[in-house]
Amino acid sequence: MAAKPPVPPFTRESAIEKVRLAEDAWNSRDPERVALAYTADSRWRNRGEFINGREEIVAFLTRKWTREQEYRLIKELWAHDANRIAVRFAYECHDDSGTWYRSYGNENWEFDDDGLMRVRLASINDLPIKADDRTYHWPLGRRPDDHPGLTDLGL
Repeated sequence: MAAKPPVPPFTRESAIEKVRLAEDAWNSRDPERVALAYTADSRWRNRGEFINGREEIVAFLTRKWTREQEYRLIKELWAHDANRIAVRFAYECHDDSGTWYRSYGNENWEFDDDGLMRVRLASINDLPIKADDRTYHWPLGRRPDDHPGLTDLGL
């Protein structure tokens, strides 16, 4: 597998870039594309689910984005070290009954030398919201560069 820049050791700037690239990939809602950012034997904890390897990542994300419709995500750097990044995030989506949610969480990431994520630990809380309380209104896909981030939105 080819390197996935930026690669460790991370500076503040390269960590911010890595976070935005991850956000962009997740906002594509393309499980195959997202899975390529992880090592073949990547380990995840997502809420109470444990996921191992790219095949399970693709299956998990396929289920996720079938259930979480009109998914829009913002990630923000929280901290970084040589090969680790901590992020906070919030995303909005609705289920098949039309109930909207804002899900808040934190992720801890660990990367190999090629910049592929080998560990992803996510803690997430879901909050039902009214459609009028949504704050993410950009067209599906990549968040526009001029759209506020989490801090600017007060989230």
